[in-house]
Amino acid sequence: MSSCVPARADSARTEHIHPPHSPPPGGPRRFRVAGADVSASIAVFLIALPLSLGIALATGAPLQAGLVAAAVGGIVVGRLGGCPLQVSGPAAGLTVVTADLIQQYGWRTTCAITVCAGIAQLGLGCLRVARSALAVSPAIVHGMLAGIGVTIAVAQLHIVLGGTPQSSVPDNLLALPAQLANLRPADLAASVLTLTLLLLWPRVPGRAGRLLGKLPAALIAVAGATAVAALAGLRLPKVDLPSWSSHALATLPDGPVLGLVAAVLTTTLVCSVQSLLGAVAVDKLVSARPGLTGRVKRSDLDRELLGQGAGNIVSGALGGLPIAGVAVRSTANVSAGAVSRNSTMLHGLLVLIATLLLVPALELIPLASLAALVMAVGLKMVSLNHIRTVTRHREVLVYAVTTGGVVFFGVLEGVALGIAVAVGVALHRLTRTRIRHEETAGVHHVHVRGQLTFLAVPRLSRVLHQVPQGSDTVVELDGSFMDHAAYETLQDWQKTHTAQGGRVEITGRRPGTRISEPADTDGCRCRPWTPWRNHQCEPPQPAPPPGTDRRDGTGTEADTAPAPGGPRGQGGESGADGPGPEGTVAPGEHTGPVVAGTPGGLSGRELARGISAFQRNTAPLVRGELARLAREGQQPSQLFLTCADSRVVTSMITSSGPGDLFVVRNVGNLVPLPGEESGDDSVAAAIEYAVDVLKVRSITVCGHSGCGAVQALLSADPGGAQTPLKRWLRHGLPSLERLRGEPVGTESQPRLAGRPPTDAAERLCLANVVQQLEHLRAHDAVARALRTGDLELHGMYFHVGEAQAYLLSPDPGDAGDGVFELVLETDLTA
Repeated sequence: MSSCVPARADSARTEHIHPPHSPPPGGPRRFRVAGADVSASIAVFLIALPLSLGIALATGAPLQAGLVAAAVGGIVVGRLGGCPLQVSGPAAGLTVVTADLIQQYGWRTTCAITVCAGIAQLGLGCLRVARSALAVSPAIVHGMLAGIGVTIAVAQLHIVLGGTPQSSVPDNLLALPAQLANLRPADLAASVLTLTLLLLWPRVPGRAGRLLGKLPAALIAVAGATAVAALAGLRLPKVDLPSWSSHALATLPDGPVLGLVAAVLTTTLVCSVQSLLGAVAVDKLVSARPGLTGRVKRSDLDRELLGQGAGNIVSGALGGLPIAGVAVRSTANVSAGAVSRNSTMLHGLLVLIATLLLVPALELIPLASLAALVMAVGLKMVSLNHIRTVTRHREVLVYAVTTGGVVFFGVLEGVALGIAVAVGVALHRLTRTRIRHEETAGVHHVHVRGQLTFLAVPRLSRVLHQVPQGSDTVVELDGSFMDHAAYETLQDWQKTHTAQGGRVEITGRRPGTRISEPADTDGCRCRPWTPWRNHQCEPPQPAPPPGTDRRDGTGTEADTAPAPGGPRGQGGESGADGPGPEGTVAPGEHTGPVVAGTPGGLSGRELARGISAFQRNTAPLVRGELARLAREGQQPSQLFLTCADSRVVTSMITSSGPGDLFVVRNVGNLVPLPGEESGDDSVAAAIEYAVDVLKVRSITVCGHSGCGAVQALLSADPGGAQTPLKRWLRHGLPSLERLRGEPVGTESQPRLAGRPPTDAAERLCLANVVQQLEHLRAHDAVARALRTGDLELHGMYFHVGEAQAYLLSPDPGDAGDGVFELVLETDLTA
């Protein structure tokens, strides 16, 4: 009874067991599991079972250890971890570390090291330092994983050939010729069959492929090799799961103290970094699934570290492998439709049941098949996408050194080498500053490329003093950092040069960096590519006293001119004609005050300010590329046909630059059929020019959410005056007929992947894209290019409110008009 209930004899009549004016509770809450979680757990279980056995084989641990780790990772970490949809278990990234520990200290001491690593993870989680682990350079992480992948692949190659791997990569490479001379055909046949099924199973074409693709390739590969080996009567080493009564558990660590401490730190580092990066990657996958973002919370990285620590303690104590978040299983969990941590826990429970009940079936699996599976996983860890990324960011040296260090020396040594090289590269970039001076058409240009620190001040001062007094000078800063010494040097020189009659213009600096006070300050603090609402500015600086000029103290009419962020800017809008993100300027880059009544008014002022910002910030960066395009002419690869809506910024949503896209915009992204233009051949002319003259390789028709043309089509009145807008919108009537010709929600209508269209307007937007693609095919130039295979057509839908793009599936098959699939963010951590 609540302490708030009066303790009287008749309290049974007056007692409230629920708050007043609320319904009584519906009884004890029952535990429910969503059907999506059940199906997702089965999919993850089918992947985890063979991989857990294969990783245990690769480490040299008892095969039960992999199953124990998978079960503990699912149940314990799934319940306690901070990333609900991440699946933990034995990971390929831990294979080399665990194998070295087993070889050096034995299996039971390795289990004790796993327990100690779990305790260390608990301590780190309590200290709330999980975010700091993400500060490790991605080049080091990817290099570490690549080195581990190479080590796994080289070691497992010996088992694939029917032999036994050596203790290190150099030893394995030296022993490879002898192994090739004495290979065992039966083991090689089982391995080749496993790799063939693993490679071809996801590529089965047609409708059958879509159905069979629901079964994981890893399971099919191992099961197929096992079945063939059994039917053919091949004599192969197979999985041996000894009785649980002889299962080895953890013991007290035995070995040199410094070596054990290093082993614990290495295991903690690899487990923690891989798990935390995996949690971040899972968050990206979750955010790309419509309708899931609100149901699944973002990862709590400190809690995830605590959950991983608890899992490693339990796994090590029960004789299991070290545990970490696994990218393959986590991706499969999200893709299979999981909606809560119940899927992860159920997968662990299924592994536990299989461990107890499916031992006879598991003992039929050839070891060569598991080795081939793990070798394929190791090769995938050397990602070409990661190599391209680190090359683009000029960190390939860090990646290569880390990879080589892990391969030839070990994980901890390789990571230490990678960190040392990364620090050296950072210091080199910080101290490498190129400064040059040249004169063009009477204007002196001082180019500064790199970071301006006190180490570059002597060179900067020497070059600046080479500029003649009273000359016009442009200082171009191409860097993102300037320390106080460089700042004062540049500021002092600018003041001196200006006082001597010269003019100084400083360009290329980071938005928000001011070398000196501008000639006029009107309070605008817009910055390129930051959150804006049309031309939203930060609140202006306090206005000067009435009648006081901002520059010389005299009264002017400028005091009455509305400034951005003033009365009209308080609502956050400055008109649809204002410049977009390129129309923002950094402090000190204003074109001067505009007096009320000046021709052009406020919108003209915004246009001039936007152009000025382009000339100062963007033009120096793109001038070389535009000069090349001016010499060579335009050579776009795509024709992009989209709506004239001001919210659809083609260059932003396609990450394209000058010369990439040939863009045609009109109201409703319509493509009139040939012969129906009624004197307006602009769209047909653009199509013909793009296909026959520019030789574009693809044409994309892009619709978008909230399209005004679509709303006008839905609410069109057949009667009334035929305005130019009505005459143009008649080209969208076939899209309206397509929509109304099929019942709502049928498979024959175009639809979005993962969710139904929200309303009739969105359904019409999708149908309109498909219909305009049909209109495109009716144009002679397009039809000819399609027949010769020189052109592709694509449909696209852009949801403005979600900033999410969808691409029309190129092979709708029997599903009608097709599905607009989500374009996901590239995962760089998988």
